[in-house]
Amino acid sequence: MTEQTDVTQLLLSRIRDVVDYPVPGVMFKDITPLLADPAAFAALTETLADLCVRHGATKIVGLEARGFILGAPAALRAGLGFIPVRKAGKLPGATLKQSYDLEYGSAEIEVHAEDLAAGDRVMVIDDVLATGGTAAASLDLIRRSGAEVAGVAVLMELGFLDGRRKLEGALNGAPLEALITV
Repeated sequence: MTEQTDVTQLLLSRIRDVVDYPVPGVMFKDITPLLADPAAFAALTETLADLCVRHGATKIVGLEARGFILGAPAALRAGLGFIPVRKAGKLPGATLKQSYDLEYGSAEIEVHAEDLAAGDRVMVIDDVLATGGTAAASLDLIRRSGAEVAGVAVLMELGFLDGRRKLEGALNGAPLEALITV
């Protein structure tokens, strides 16, 4: 087995399926057992940090909230700055905001205006790529700040929701790295 296959198998072995959560018919992928296992969490952190370095990132954006848990240690490991992208109204001071559509309604995310600038190459990290809406909105925020998108990295891609295809235009050629696709 290759090292990458070993890491993928380790990560998969620590993700728990929860039937009918949060509603009947949904198979929820719970990453808390992975986070509780220091070897698995370290392997995930190292893999994400390596992706950021390989794609020339200078900063990491973590998407609220599990993107904070994955992105902050990856940034530390890679020697990069970490920037949280939050739901609207959670950050003090001047922010850049981006609205995006949800299945039923809309949402808004924001980042501190001074945290990203021209010359920054930003990798977006999150736990799951589902429909791609939040990730696409974060890419718009990054570009509006004057920074460049280095790519998007997620622990898990829910392939059946077609988020990769929906995110393709927003990526504008930047890579999308999913460690696991279900």
